[in-house]
Amino acid sequence: MMQVLLIYDIENDKARTKIATACQDYGLDRVQFSAFAGRLSRNYQQELMLKIDALLKNAEGRRQVSLIPICEKDWQSRLEVGDA
Repeated sequence: MMQVLLIYDIENDKARTKIATACQDYGLDRVQFSAFAGRLSRNYQQELMLKIDALLKNAEGRRQVSLIPICEKDWQSRLEVGDA
């Protein structure tokens, strides 16, 4: 299992909602409006991105999704300001 950050810029409301639901289905937590974080195995990372790709196939407008694996040491070193 590895910590991941998934961020997206999706113009289409319906597609954006489906992507958010998929992230939650995989156990990721919303950390910003267009960002999710959590722990996923490499297999689940690939599976989630395949699912997202399929969900975006017919979506119009801007659509970009990035899944960024982050090692535990770097995740623990992150800096945050404000209320969660």
